[in-house]
Amino acid sequence: MDKSQKAVAVFDKLAQLYQDKYMNVDLYAAGLDLLCGWLTAKATVFEMACGPGNVTRYLLDKRPDLQILGTDLAPNMIALAQANNPQAQFEVMDCRDIGTFPQNFDAVVCAFCLPYLSKEATVQLIADTARKLNPNGLFYISTMEDDYAQSRLMTGSTGDLVFIHFHESGYLVEALETQGFAIKHLERIRYQSGESRTTDLILIAQKS
Repeated sequence: MDKSQKAVAVFDKLAQLYQDKYMNVDLYAAGLDLLCGWLTAKATVFEMACGPGNVTRYLLDKRPDLQILGTDLAPNMIALAQANNPQAQFEVMDCRDIGTFPQNFDAVVCAFCLPYLSKEATVQLIADTARKLNPNGLFYISTMEDDYAQSRLMTGSTGDLVFIHFHESGYLVEALETQGFAIKHLERIRYQSGESRTTDLILIAQKS
């Protein structure tokens, strides 16, 4: 079982607790609102690691015309996401398999999926995503920003251990630009949970 699979097992077990804590995503409203404003009518959206459908719910509240397919590897998360967003579609799927998906999309949303992927897997994910976006397609990314060398096993409030990868804006932007993306929005948000303080990085890139 790799680090990502171990994280999935924890999230599947704690799906309801995760929903209770993180369903409100208003902290990230600025970037999500920009995304909503840039998407065309009835845009198709592929969401990676959708969790309980918290970002999906925000997007559909703003833009009920969006056609969203949410994916996650944790079946319990998918069940919650479907209950929270009956008008969207959801599938159990590994985000790393996006390159095998048969259709292209107008946007891909990757909200806090990258903390559970290595730098190498993240760079590959960006390349695979570029191939699944329609011309002028948008790629929304949110992740925890820090020196990649600080990536480590971390203990959650329930005592479960999960390996967290921190990512750096420099190589994320470079990987995006290498794949023909232009950065439309870059934002940093300070997040504090108890004694823990982190910096969340928000990127929105557009395929040329």
